[in-house]
Amino acid sequence: MMLSSDTTAELRAGDPTGLHRVLDERRVLPQAADRLDTRKDLWPDEVRVRVERLNLDAASFRQLERKHSRDGEPDGDAVRAEVLDIVASRGKMQNPETGSGGMLVGTVEEVGPDSPLGLAVGDRVATLVSLTLTPLVIEDGLAAWDGRSEQVPCDGYAVLFGRSIAAVIPEDLDPALSLSVMDVCGAPALTARIVGEYVARGAAPSVVVIGGAGKSGSLSLAAARAAGASRTIGVVPHRGEHDLLAGTGLADAVAIADARDPIALRDAVTAAGGPADVTVVCVDVPGCEGGAILATAGGGTVIFFSMATSFSAAALGAEGLAADVRMLVGNGYVPGHAAYAMELLRADAGVRGLFERRL
Repeated sequence: MMLSSDTTAELRAGDPTGLHRVLDERRVLPQAADRLDTRKDLWPDEVRVRVERLNLDAASFRQLERKHSRDGEPDGDAVRAEVLDIVASRGKMQNPETGSGGMLVGTVEEVGPDSPLGLAVGDRVATLVSLTLTPLVIEDGLAAWDGRSEQVPCDGYAVLFGRSIAAVIPEDLDPALSLSVMDVCGAPALTARIVGEYVARGAAPSVVVIGGAGKSGSLSLAAARAAGASRTIGVVPHRGEHDLLAGTGLADAVAIADARDPIALRDAVTAAGGPADVTVVCVDVPGCEGGAILATAGGGTVIFFSMATSFSAAALGAEGLAADVRMLVGNGYVPGHAAYAMELLRADAGVRGLFERRL
């Protein structure tokens, strides 16, 4: 049901960024808001989606697991209860500790007449904007979720704004697989762009991906190679992930190191053929900034994709190390990023195997 003109006049004017859904007294964008308006009625440029599944951001989920562990064992019921409380109190899924959220899969159930998103009722879509700015209502109490995985079966609804982004789910892929890929599709697209910049200047760069066996890490390795990297190095925390990544052929070398130990990370990358021209950070733990900087050659580039990154630590760390490196924040959006990530998944059996193993 669309808002009537009289009702709309009584409320805030619609805005493509979603300002009209912010309930805070101060004027902020939806992501910075404490609470969002979750009413079902749509403004003219909005879309309402019937939610089937949430994909919680890795940093957020790990924090919730750690918070609700007893004797080292996560308490799934407590994790589920906190997610429900966050969504009910804030009108969105935004972990108050990490500030991150995730994304969702669902079916379009209503489209406003002025929506620019190109979606139609019945489309199955994955949102490519964060749950931290998406009005969300959970209607089933997350009854089908045990609180022990990032992917959350869910019945409810969400609202997309005029400047939101969503992609129709490919029919040839399992929706859960599509959701996993689209959750991290910004990482390979930006990696390919940066590697391509080096190649355009006549330099084939070496690339290190910290967290190379993970979702964003494996896609970034595939993207780096496809874009013309001369050498790819994957960094993983233990032997199990080493063997997984080595078996895919995505990396020319696989190094084992604790990314939170800057000297160990530097030495492991150096032994594997570094330092790198481009370092991509794809891990979901804090404290990896110094090691990433030390693993990067002078004049190189560090791309931070982890929501656990402290950007003040990165900036001050580079200054303190007298490191002449360009540091980029991966914002999760590059034009065409979803389609590009899907192409990598379809084309590389190693990437697909890692993703399917994690479902």
